[in-house]
Amino acid sequence: MPADSNLRPYPTVSLYGVPFSKMNMKETVNYLTRAVEERRPHRVVTGNPIMLMAGKEDPAFQRALATADLVVPDGAGVVWAARRVKQPVPERVAGFDLMHELLRVGDQRGWRVYLLGTSQDILDAAAAKLAAQFPGVRFVGKRNGYFTDEEDAEVVADIRRAEPDLLFVARSLTKQEPWLAKYGDELAVPVMMGVGGSFDVVSGKLKRAPALFRKFGLEWLYRLLQEPSRYKRMLVLPKFAIKVVKDGDKVLKTP
Repeated sequence: MPADSNLRPYPTVSLYGVPFSKMNMKETVNYLTRAVEERRPHRVVTGNPIMLMAGKEDPAFQRALATADLVVPDGAGVVWAARRVKQPVPERVAGFDLMHELLRVGDQRGWRVYLLGTSQDILDAAAAKLAAQFPGVRFVGKRNGYFTDEEDAEVVADIRRAEPDLLFVARSLTKQEPWLAKYGDELAVPVMMGVGGSFDVVSGKLKRAPALFRKFGLEWLYRLLQEPSRYKRMLVLPKFAIKVVKDGDKVLKTP
């Protein structure tokens, strides 16, 4: 896996040492489609300000972000930060949308998909809805996210047996990216992507923010209105904005 942006075959902007892709959604989907067709493993991070700030506090988490094969600008705050340092990305590439775009391609090409994470009831509901929406996709496995470190080998073995083209992982912030970074080489799935709370939305447990909220970068606010308990986590967003303004061009430098 690439250790720096110079090894990536697409343009990037480095924000606090994390190389964000400058590809738009269509280019990203085409790039990952080629990865599947060529069986080239890719670990994909859907990056946002909360992740960047977590990386500032945890070197291991920072490495998980910085060494990913592809980091897309998921958060509106990332798009804003890149624009502020005059290295703009063309658009936000939301993980929820990217997952669905890849499934659309997989629907046409008969790709194999494995779903990992969240609770069993949400996982079952999400899997059923995705299977109905994308009947051409072969859903070859699923596992809830409540497993211990001692069960990692069993989970990895199950995924390897299933031989998926796409692996979508929905676990907590502290587990999702580090777990994929730890086992990505062993899993060797063409597209391995953390999707956060996407299964919650697909299952119907949560509603996705309306288009107007998404247009103005306020999806975080809509999520907060649905889950007020997330307010402490959301306090990171203004801290990130203040830090970007204060740091100026230092945002572009590797820590």
